[in-house]
Amino acid sequence: MAITVQIPTALRRLTTGKAQVECAAANLNELFSALDSQFPELKPHLRDDAGEIRRFLNIYVNEEDIRFLGGVDYAFQDGDEVLLVPSIAGGRE
Repeated sequence: MAITVQIPTALRRLTTGKAQVECAAANLNELFSALDSQFPELKPHLRDDAGEIRRFLNIYVNEEDIRFLGGVDYAFQDGDEVLLVPSIAGGRE
């Protein structure tokens, strides 16, 4: 089963500039493992030390928040498009 992962600009420096990655994964855990293997520097931006999804990482599947699709239990479908969106803080006070 093939899915497409969209990599936001803020994380592309960790994926050798790739804006999207094709991946075969049945669920979020498999997806993160595949990304960890292909892009080791990306791992700390996706999961914390306990292996849990980073608190400020939003994940969308076909433009819908994965939390409303079953969260980590969501089973990817062939052709799904996954978007990883890290919260980015900054600016002036």
